[in-house]
Amino acid sequence: MAQNRNSRPNKRNKPSGPKKSGRNPNSPKRIDLSRRPNKSDRGGSRPVHKEHGLGGEQVEGRQAVRELLLGSRRRVHEIWIANDIESSPVIDDILEIARDQRVQVLNVSRREIEREARSEAPQGVLAKAAPLEETLLADLLAAPRDKPLLLVAIDGVTDPGNLGAILRCCDGAGVDAVILPRHRAVHITPTVAKSSAGAIEYLNMCVVGGLPSALSEMKSAGLVVVGLDDSAEKSIFELGTVSADSICLVLGAEGPGLSRLARERCDLLANIPMLGSLSSLNVSVAAALATYEIVRTRRVSK
Repeated sequence: MAQNRNSRPNKRNKPSGPKKSGRNPNSPKRIDLSRRPNKSDRGGSRPVHKEHGLGGEQVEGRQAVRELLLGSRRRVHEIWIANDIESSPVIDDILEIARDQRVQVLNVSRREIEREARSEAPQGVLAKAAPLEETLLADLLAAPRDKPLLLVAIDGVTDPGNLGAILRCCDGAGVDAVILPRHRAVHITPTVAKSSAGAIEYLNMCVVGGLPSALSEMKSAGLVVVGLDDSAEKSIFELGTVSADSICLVLGAEGPGLSRLARERCDLLANIPMLGSLSSLNVSVAAALATYEIVRTRRVSK
């Protein structure tokens, strides 16, 4: 499958200079795609999960790996592709971009990929990469800007599927940065990366020691802190002129909602009206509705 792609013209303007592989001695031996590696060539160690930092060293799933390459924001050490995988536009893209960027591609058994994977369905593709780089909140707030900021802060969300879906909608809505607490919150795991469909490669993400203090810092910088809360008297559709200001939207975990300290730091609370029998929405759906409502209001008011 890989050999017949060498004759295809390079249509992407991607860096073509050689990269150091940065491979660890336990990683699979570099091979040609026409061969299958011996089991003795590959180490079985899983990536070490870091307690601090964003993570993101292992990316799984076809779209997530494709966006990892297209984003070109961090080094990709190697890509594993199942040796029984069928050709498709996404797989063809991955192979072509990897070749253009001189990223080594390893042809391994599907069982090997599933054993290494930490998400439920890696789709026969995973990549090893440098960790995601954090954006410093202080730098973000101090940077000159010609339009109001839209930030999203995550309070106590620990489900990786929910976080990935939130990040995907934040990228779609043009959110300037996502704020994640350093502790008691999920960061960028393979499941988050896959659920985000590659959004992690484009979003600015800040990891903060404590969310309440970070919210205070944002307020001091002139942002309006809006918390989503089911019991709020005002709806997200009634923010009015507030939407034109620089805003940090705070999302709480499903069930508990906003923590007491985060709630106390909010300038105002807003709900999403529930007109049916259920009392709340999935947090990622709430994130999508609230961010796009702010974007819609800003566009209408121009």
